Amino acid sequence: MARYTTRITAGPADIDELGHVNNAVWVRWIQDVATAHWQAVAPPEHRDRYVWVVTRHEIDYRGNVAAGDTVTAETWVAEPPRGARFDRHMRFGGDDGRVRVEAKTTWAIVDRETGRILRVPPEVAAPFLAA
Repeated sequence: MARYTTRITAGPADIDELGHVNNAVWVRWIQDVATAHWQAVAPPEHRDRYVWVVTRHEIDYRGNVAAGDTVTAETWVAEPPRGARFDRHMRFGGDDGRVRVEAKTTWAIVDRETGRILRVPPEVAAPFLAA
């Protein structure tokens, strides 16, 4: 599977009243990392024709991140799509090697022109499943 990684540093606006990254920020980061993966891997003609929408988030919070802390975000698609949907896995780890957040999100593909969900074309899935 083609994995994508990036680093994110928590800023003051990401922090809640408990002094760590707010749960809503984690959801935003999940979407941002998934979108960056799509932008990095999909060819321009796929990016122009399709858009992805989230249908489900499953998130496990395992540790806290404070302002100024940096995490490494890693995402991958482990299995071929099922119809219009596929599951994306996400892991955020600290510099100490400990996982802070793990997630599995389900995404559906939408044709930009029609606005309709459609079956994921094999050529769209292929770059995300390659070893």
